[in-house]
Amino acid sequence: MAKSQKSYICQSCGSVSSRWAGKCEACGEWNTIAEEITESSAPKGLSGKQKGRVIEFSDLRNNRQSEYRRLLTRIAEFDRVTGGGVVPGGAILIGGDPGIGKSTLLLQAVCALTKNNVECAYISGEESIDQIRMRADRLGLGDTSLKLASATNVRDILETVRDSKQNIKLIVIDSIQTMFVDSIDSAPGTVTQVRTSAQEIIRMAKSYGIAVVFVGHVTKDGQIAGPRVLEHLVDTVLYFEGDRSHHFRILRAVKNRFGPTDEIGVFEMAEQGLIEVANPSALFLSQRHEDAAGSAVLAALEGTRPLLVEVQALVAPSSLASPRRAVLGWDHNRLAMIVAVLETRCGVRLSNYDIFLNIAGGIRINEPAADLAVAAALISALSNQPLPADTIFFGEIGLAGEIRQVAQSDIRLKESAKLGFERATIPVLTKRKGSKQKDSNIITNEISHVRELAKLLGANVNTNDEQNF
Repeated sequence: MAKSQKSYICQSCGSVSSRWAGKCEACGEWNTIAEEITESSAPKGLSGKQKGRVIEFSDLRNNRQSEYRRLLTRIAEFDRVTGGGVVPGGAILIGGDPGIGKSTLLLQAVCALTKNNVECAYISGEESIDQIRMRADRLGLGDTSLKLASATNVRDILETVRDSKQNIKLIVIDSIQTMFVDSIDSAPGTVTQVRTSAQEIIRMAKSYGIAVVFVGHVTKDGQIAGPRVLEHLVDTVLYFEGDRSHHFRILRAVKNRFGPTDEIGVFEMAEQGLIEVANPSALFLSQRHEDAAGSAVLAALEGTRPLLVEVQALVAPSSLASPRRAVLGWDHNRLAMIVAVLETRCGVRLSNYDIFLNIAGGIRINEPAADLAVAAALISALSNQPLPADTIFFGEIGLAGEIRQVAQSDIRLKESAKLGFERATIPVLTKRKGSKQKDSNIITNEISHVRELAKLLGANVNTNDEQNF
């Protein structure tokens, strides 16, 4: 009989140590190591008497009689992020801050599938069945024939699905941190329980061709709680982002084996639940003041979707020895780089000013194409001169001050022209052989160096590092 022993496992990265410590040596997190009891046995090899079974190989060219049709929810934003619908047998992990709307979104999605004659089951380990029904009534989904259950034992869930007379096609587990396997002597939510529960459910889902959606808790840093192996086990990882003070939410795909990554879907929180936003660019620019200094419009690209957002900058004289640098929705280190390039290559003095940068609307932009828009907003805020209201900016800035090209420039220009913008300040476009010419009616001003941007916006370019304004 195998003996049980105590081990200490980091609840953040899953590393195992022989003793407790306040700080994990693998990931550097504090107070994440917990004691767990595991079954141990002698580390034997494969030299025993027991023989393994022979694995049957399949030819890649044959056995194509199975047709996997994606499960469409008819919620365009959700289907877009998942790559065109949920794949049968696929595993999806969705995480987000508490109260952001994960359960509401999934309840709307499975109810939409149920109305499309797809059998779905919603299994909650946090809410009772009556609580789920109350939420469905508030969303106007009380007449949907969705299967509900409140359970946390993985063995019971798997046995119920195997013996179910209904042909269930999709299961929602809300949340994976509440599930446990009764053969493991550790509390629900620990690394061992989360990993084992997910493995057992995914193995069953792959065998029966059932799609499964896990809801995962997040840490204070916004990452999905539990070991990183959980994100490797699933096929798709989605993050539900947004500030609860704003009325819209963003569903972002950071991993997708069956579709593009970095795809986003935009939803608006209303009384009747989450409503998809077909034109998010118009939403983000709806409250923009065109005559305000420090405001620039960025043509960003999230996945395959072009997105126009407002970049706001405020530059104020500082009385501190180290001026403040506050950033919302963008990389703090990248702002420091843009400020250094403007000072060194153009002589635009910003070192004595407090700088506040904000991506309006609460969205977060990660691509380097925002460099040019940020630089334009900073110069505009410093000179207190508004930028042209009909102009958009995008481009990457290098340390030498050069403006580098970014991907999918034609798509960005088409989206800008669709929303009524007439001009664009962009990097110099190289015409490759066989490439199509842009067919948008927008006038482009192609620049190759950040000095050209400063001159274009009326700044006195001086590389001797003298004060310009």
